[in-house]
Amino acid sequence: MTAAITLSLYIVRQFAAMVLAMLLALSALIALFDFIELLRRSSSKPDATFGLVVEIAGLRLPFVAMQILPFAVLLGGMICFWRLTRSSELIVARASGISAWEFLTAPTLCAMLFGALATTAVSPISSSMLARAETLEDAYLRAGGGPLALNGGQLWLRQSDHTVTSKGVAIIHALGVRLENKALTARDVSVFHLDDNDQLLSRVEAKQATLGRGEWTLDNARLVRPGHLPEPATTIKLPTDLTVARVQESFAPPDTLSVWALPGFIALLERSGFSSIRHRLHFQELLSLPLLSGTMTLVAAGFSMRPSRRGGVMRMIGGGVAAGFALFVISKMAEEFGQSGVLPAVLAAWAPAAAGLMLAVALLLHMEDG
Repeated sequence: MTAAITLSLYIVRQFAAMVLAMLLALSALIALFDFIELLRRSSSKPDATFGLVVEIAGLRLPFVAMQILPFAVLLGGMICFWRLTRSSELIVARASGISAWEFLTAPTLCAMLFGALATTAVSPISSSMLARAETLEDAYLRAGGGPLALNGGQLWLRQSDHTVTSKGVAIIHALGVRLENKALTARDVSVFHLDDNDQLLSRVEAKQATLGRGEWTLDNARLVRPGHLPEPATTIKLPTDLTVARVQESFAPPDTLSVWALPGFIALLERSGFSSIRHRLHFQELLSLPLLSGTMTLVAAGFSMRPSRRGGVMRMIGGGVAAGFALFVISKMAEEFGQSGVLPAVLAAWAPAAAGLMLAVALLLHMEDG
């Protein structure tokens, strides 16, 4: 037992060092290409200075590291296990009666710990820095009118209605929505008040609306009730739990939200009538990252622990890289199916990791004699 523990600690040190080295190398390589692309895009933007480009590339670095963590685990694990096999250390350990499952437990748990730290600790930092990078890129490098421009400047939302005596909802539709200087304004606003049985109680038509702290201010608004004449135009206040920041976040990529903020924001999106599929899928992907990292460790072991004397080592390592790429393709396909609503978010996020785990276990069962 003592020998197995000592061997496991030795292997996990080698494994962690190689994974971290691979993570730094891959992150630096991808950041370099990202920096070159940003330089190309900034060449026609007079306000985009070299320092700004460096800042944007640096702010993206934690996000890049999180994205490539499973592949750093795969490549780092393959190099680590291949070196230990080539030096006959693993061969001697298995000949002495230590099962592969025993000395792989520590590296697998180490990889899962890396994934858990990335989800719980790095994700909040990454999302905050990525949001800042997206803001700078929107301001200096992109020619579009912001995220609402992709929606034609329209806004649909559903919220709890605080203006009726019974439980109900308010459905708001606005045109010409603009986000400027941390303020949201809209024109041609329609507000439909419904009761808890989805029966129309009233409708408000306003020429302009402004989202303030805790309320919508509807200017030049007319209240229309079924069977009544429209009331004279006036200013109407409509309470809301929506903020300008939350409207911006609803159109921003889910990657700009921390794993701790996602559950509450998903609930808010669903109450407000926004689609939460992307955010639910991203949340499940963050939760599955520890399992995916552990799976990559077992895949790396299954493809790199073949003794050198038996030949075909490079073919086995190439097979491991191909398996990792295939797992990446499967995860992207599952993500597309999840975003389209064909697959539930939980299945789309966890299925690739589960498939890779079954592949790795099958390989190790084939290799392990005991």
